[in-house]
Amino acid sequence: MLKPSWSRRKPRPGQLELVLDPGLSFGTGHHATTGFCLRQLVKHRPRSEPRSLLDIGMGSGILAIAGAKLGYAPVEAFDFDPESLRVARANAVINGVAESVRLRRQDLGRLPLACRQRYDLVCANLEFDLLVRETRRILNRLKRGGVLVLAGILDRQFAAVRSTYEKSGLVMMASRGQGEWRSGAFRSVRPERR
Repeated sequence: MLKPSWSRRKPRPGQLELVLDPGLSFGTGHHATTGFCLRQLVKHRPRSEPRSLLDIGMGSGILAIAGAKLGYAPVEAFDFDPESLRVARANAVINGVAESVRLRRQDLGRLPLACRQRYDLVCANLEFDLLVRETRRILNRLKRGGVLVLAGILDRQFAAVRSTYEKSGLVMMASRGQGEWRSGAFRSVRPERR
């Protein structure tokens, strides 16, 4: 259940509660692309073994916070926008997960191509151009067999994004469109690059 900090609503039994004040950043949980990402986090949540999470383009921090509450560890998230970092940190405190998530300001395009830390699940809710231009940087952060959730894509651009990631060795497992938006979940099947 998503609610602003001033709401007195209580979650139903078994329902996860996320308190979220988005401020000026993206990510209220009500947008089609954010909703798809949240459903994928729940679907692939840790059961018997730990699973790590990286959120690229964190906005309000909703995915990192939800991931921490679902048991992902470690949980890391970044965004280029300084306002997103401020809002995400405040939301992490409100939700009691400030110690469980690592939030930082980072430009995806300035990250090194190679990455020692790889994640079981990577969410990239970004614009089309970034998803296509930074494919290698995104993929180099995903473990072999890991799940990559791509969102923030206009329906008319989704085929190009899908083709780019499938040519890089991923297989699409799920896709959902709503209005003008489409999102997809992919699994890594190729050996990791070193």
